[in-house]
Amino acid sequence: MRAYVLEHYGGPEGARLADVPTPVLGSRDILVEVHAAGLNPVDFKFRQGKLRPVLRPKLPFVLGNELAGEVVAVGSDVKRFRVGDRVFARTAKDRAGAFAEQACIGEDHAALVPRDLDFAAAAAVPLAGLTALQALRDELAVRPNQRVFISGGAGGVGTFAIQIAKWLGAHVTTTASARGETLVRSLGCDEVIDYTTQDISRTGNRFDAGFDLIGGKTLAQMFDVMKRGTRIVSVAAIPEPQTAIKDLGGRRALAAVFWLASYGIRSRARRAGVGYRYLFMHPSGRDLAQLAELIEGGRLTVVVDKTYPFAKVADALAHVESGHAKGKVVVTMR
Repeated sequence: MRAYVLEHYGGPEGARLADVPTPVLGSRDILVEVHAAGLNPVDFKFRQGKLRPVLRPKLPFVLGNELAGEVVAVGSDVKRFRVGDRVFARTAKDRAGAFAEQACIGEDHAALVPRDLDFAAAAAVPLAGLTALQALRDELAVRPNQRVFISGGAGGVGTFAIQIAKWLGAHVTTTASARGETLVRSLGCDEVIDYTTQDISRTGNRFDAGFDLIGGKTLAQMFDVMKRGTRIVSVAAIPEPQTAIKDLGGRRALAAVFWLASYGIRSRARRAGVGYRYLFMHPSGRDLAQLAELIEGGRLTVVVDKTYPFAKVADALAHVESGHAKGKVVVTMR
C-alpha cells in the first residue's frame, strides 16, 4: 500500500510517499481503509525531530495521527465495530500511520462518523476536537458564565475550542487577525482581539480560564489577564512535569527534564498566581462519540481550510507549517 513515510528527521526531504506492507491486525484492532486524513502541527514537529524526547519510533515510520474511513477487517476480540462501518479516529501516539491507504486502529480509539458528515470533514475532527474537549471540559473544568480566553481561535484547535467553550456555557474571547475575525465570530466567539494591533495584556479584561494555542509572547501576555487562582492550559508552549506523569505514562526521568525546561514559565505563572499545565491529549473513542453527538446536534461545525489529494500530502503539510490555515487541512485518498 502507499503511505507517507518518515525516513530521517529534518526538513521535508526526510519524508516521502512509498510502498509499505499493510499493517498487521491485532485482536483488539480494526483495519480501516483510509478515505481521508487530517493534518496537524504535530505532524511536521514529529518530522523535524522535536518530539524525539517523547516518542522515538524505529524509522522508517508512517506519519499521520487522525483519519476517517471504512472498516475492512476486525480483530478477534473487537466488539464495537464491524466490517463496513464508517469510522474516524485519533491513532495511538506511538503508532501513528494515518497517512496511508490502510491503518490499524485500536477499537477504543475509534467512533462512528457523525451522520451526514463526509470523510474529509470527519478526518478533520479527532486530534483538534479531542484536544479542545479534554482541555476545556477536563483540565479547565469550564462552567457556565465563566470568561474564557482562547488564543489563536481561527486555527484547527481554536475553531473547535470556541464552539466547545460556548457549548459549556462560557463567554469566549479569542485572538485573531482581521482576516480571521469573521470566522471566529461565526463560531460564536463573543470578543475578538486583533493580535496584529492590540496587546492582550492591556485589554483590561480578567479571565477565569485560559487555553493557549500559540505559546511564546502570546502566552506571556495571557498571564497578565488571568484572575489569580485560575489556570492556563497550553498545547503550544513547554511541557511541565505533570505532562510526563499524567499524559505520558508516568515517566519520571522525563518529568525531571520537563521540570528544568519549563522552570521559566512556571515561575512566571507563580508570580501571576496562575496555574500552568501543558496537555498532551489522549485518544478516546468515547470522547469522539461525544464530539459526534455535538456535530449531529448542530452544536459543533467542522471548519476545513483546504483539501489536498494524497499525492500532494507534502504540499498539504507545508501549508500547515506555514501557519496560515484557517481551520483544518485534510488529504483525501480518492
